[in-house]
Amino acid sequence: MSFSIGAQVTEPLVPNPAETMASVDTVRAALERHRYIGSSRIATVTYLAYQLRKPVLVEGPPGVGKTELAKTAARMLGLPLIRLQCYEGLDEAKALYEWKYGKQLLYIQVLKEQLDDALGGAKGLRQSVERLHEYGDIFFSEEFLEPRPLLKALREAEGSVLLIDEIDKSDEEFESLLLEMLSDYQVTIPEIGTIAASGQPPIVFLTSNNSREVSDALKRRCLHLYIPYPDAALEQQIIQAKVPEITLELRRQLVAFVQALREMDLRKAPAISETIDWARTLLLLHIDALDDGWIRETLNVLLKFQDDVESVEAQLPYLTRRVAGI
Repeated sequence: MSFSIGAQVTEPLVPNPAETMASVDTVRAALERHRYIGSSRIATVTYLAYQLRKPVLVEGPPGVGKTELAKTAARMLGLPLIRLQCYEGLDEAKALYEWKYGKQLLYIQVLKEQLDDALGGAKGLRQSVERLHEYGDIFFSEEFLEPRPLLKALREAEGSVLLIDEIDKSDEEFESLLLEMLSDYQVTIPEIGTIAASGQPPIVFLTSNNSREVSDALKRRCLHLYIPYPDAALEQQIIQAKVPEITLELRRQLVAFVQALREMDLRKAPAISETIDWARTLLLLHIDALDDGWIRETLNVLLKFQDDVESVEAQLPYLTRRVAGI
C-alpha cells in the first residue's frame, strides 16, 4: 500500500533521472522525498519500469495511490505527465490522433481559387480526379495532424510519464489499439506511416480498479503491481504525516475505526483520501476522542452511500467498543 501526502518538497531545479533511478533504494528515497509512502515492492517495480522501459499495470481498489504513483514518478524525474482518462467508447480519435478538419476546410476554401490552375488541361472527370489525387496527401500530412495523449507521449524527445488511467473502464477494442505502442513504442497512422518514439520512450503506468479483467495480451506486455489498502501501522504513518496536529490516541482510534469499516460488506469502503479528510474533520471540530455521537455526525465524510451509513450506524456500539479495545 502507498499514498502521497502532498506536502511541499524542495527538489533540484533539474532532477537527474539517472541518479534518481540508479537503484531500488534511490527510487524509494525519491518517492519518500515527494511524500509518497509505500512498500519496497512499489519502489522495485518503478525502478524496473524505468530501466527496462516496460509499462506497469497497477491494480487495486480505488483510493490506494495508483494514479498518484504516476504523478509522483513524473515529478521526481522532472518529466511531463501526459494523462489519458479511459471510458467506455474511447477510440483512437481521442487517444491517439485525429485530423484538424477545421483547418483542412479553411485551407480548401482559401485555395479554391487555385482549383482551376490545378485542373488546368485536364480532360474529363477521370483525368480531373487523377489530377486532384496528386494534391490529396497535402491535407493528410503532419501539418494537419492533431496529436492526442498516446502520440504526444511518443513525441516527447526527453521522455515523459504516460498515465493511462482506469484502463478497465475502456473497451477491449481500445486495448488492442494499445498493443503496438506498448510493444515497440510506436504507432501507425495509415496516411503517414509508422511514428516511433522520437527520443526516450515514455514510462507508462496503466491503472485498473478491477471492474473487469484486462486482456492477457495486455498483461503480458506489462509489469504487474497490486496495491492493497494499507495496514493500520502504515495508515497511521500517513495520517501522522498529513495531519500532524492530531493527537496520537485519536489517530489510533480513527485508523482502527476505518480498518474495521473495510472489513464490513459495504458498497464502497473508505479510501485513504477519505481517512485523511475524516482526520481533518475531527481536528476542525476539536474532537479529542471518538464516540457514537461524533461518529454519526461525521460518517458522511467516510461513506458515500446512505445504505452504507445505515449499516455502520447499526453496528456502532460494537465498532466503538472494538476501537476502544474493550
